[in-house]
Amino acid sequence: MVDLKMDAYYLIDAEYTREGIKLVFYDPTDDSIREIVNGDYWPYFYMPHPLDRRDRKIIEALSGVIETVEKRELFTGKIKILTKVKVKDPSNIQIILKKVKMTWEEDIPPSFSYIYDHDLSFGALHYVSDKSIVPINQIPTNLKPIFEEKFRELRERDPSKYSLIRRLFSLCSQPIPRASPAKIGIAGNVDREQLYLIFMLSRITGLPIPIAGVNKKVSLWIRSMLYAYLRRENILIPRPQEIMRGEETRRVRGGLIIPPESGIHFNTVVVDFESLYPSIIDAYNLSYETIDCGHHECIKNKVPDTNHYVCTKRRGVYSILIGALKDLRIKWFKPISRDKSLSNIDRSLAEAAAKLLKLILVASYGVTVRIRGLAQLALAESITAYGRYSLRKAWKISTELGLHPIYGDTDSLFLENPPEDSLNKLIKKVKENLRLDLVVDKRYSICVLPRAMKAYFGIQLDGAVDIKGLTAIKSNSPLIIQKVFARCVKELTGVKNWTEFELAKERIRRIVR
Repeated sequence: MVDLKMDAYYLIDAEYTREGIKLVFYDPTDDSIREIVNGDYWPYFYMPHPLDRRDRKIIEALSGVIETVEKRELFTGKIKILTKVKVKDPSNIQIILKKVKMTWEEDIPPSFSYIYDHDLSFGALHYVSDKSIVPINQIPTNLKPIFEEKFRELRERDPSKYSLIRRLFSLCSQPIPRASPAKIGIAGNVDREQLYLIFMLSRITGLPIPIAGVNKKVSLWIRSMLYAYLRRENILIPRPQEIMRGEETRRVRGGLIIPPESGIHFNTVVVDFESLYPSIIDAYNLSYETIDCGHHECIKNKVPDTNHYVCTKRRGVYSILIGALKDLRIKWFKPISRDKSLSNIDRSLAEAAAKLLKLILVASYGVTVRIRGLAQLALAESITAYGRYSLRKAWKISTELGLHPIYGDTDSLFLENPPEDSLNKLIKKVKENLRLDLVVDKRYSICVLPRAMKAYFGIQLDGAVDIKGLTAIKSNSPLIIQKVFARCVKELTGVKNWTEFELAKERIRRIVR
């Protein structure tokens, strides 16, 4: 029960000092900073249990304190007994680490560790008193019906993801304080939208406001989210080599490209898999511990065109995490950004938040390839394998429906002159067969596909021109060539059939001469 006399402050930063953990709060009632120090918290890391005599002597010589704890292993799901080593002076930890062989979680800063262990959230409101700090995680009353409407079906079908979405939704729904940037540790001038994004990033990723204001490394954002989630679930954070499972570095095969049917195409519709790789991670339960899980009964759940398989017994933590962010973006922030009943400011902030989440989601595959502590090649290979399978399957479904696919690239499918009812059937069947969302991205009155892949230009129904991968419009092409090319493309605006195209072609010949 929360004491009604407790004040509500925003948690801005944390630092480990000689006195202990110092928490920095912002008080919106009087625009002031308040600091609270917890002297009882010591930095720690984990070692195997039991300790051998040599390791115990090393720890005791540096005033370390040991205790026995239980954590759950990520890969097996089993309880593991560990030695927790607490040392008041962080410099002594470094000395210990140089002398012992096996440790876990030694690289997590003490301030972050404290936040994880006490389930606090940077950038968010907390009830604060002399005796306790309680995070405010309630969804505002006026938003509860909307939240339930959008996410109710997940409660029973995917309770772990539902729980995380609920947490993120409550954090993101909190107001942003009107604090001066300098007061809360943000250097330079930031406008209202930038301040909003800094607070959103801080709440979602678990990074202090000063770091969220300057750090652009998306891999750090994802790592922080993952570590916070694992700590909340009492799961031991694996070492980088454990995440890699001893695999050697190798090339990971990328997305599928289906060669274009070169030529002129009228009324071309481009359909995209919405957030393809994040959606695959979510839909197919792809995570560090679910790929090649070791359960005999899971071996039959093969990843297409690979030797990998996916666990059917446990929900993967990475799948939960990425799936929650994806759903929050698609079902909450994107609709708000398009809601004409809201103010321009509210729509603009929602659009900015949707873009921020997209930035994280786009990186969700890449970090599994090359970022130490997040990289696992079996996971990366499974993500792209399902991507190739999905595009190939969507192409097959479209032909079975009598549609005419003319080009496929990773997450996009180009269809020539598709009937609207057949297009809707394709979207529905892809959802039924692949559990992925296919959406109409572009409609071109005319689309020109050369033989080369990843190159085309199309003219949208409103006259806007899309040009991709063509040499003539590259920045290092001679200016005169760029201008001539632009004039030629302009002549194709409004062309909708072969008769109009032949007339436009004559005008283009005169330009080129």
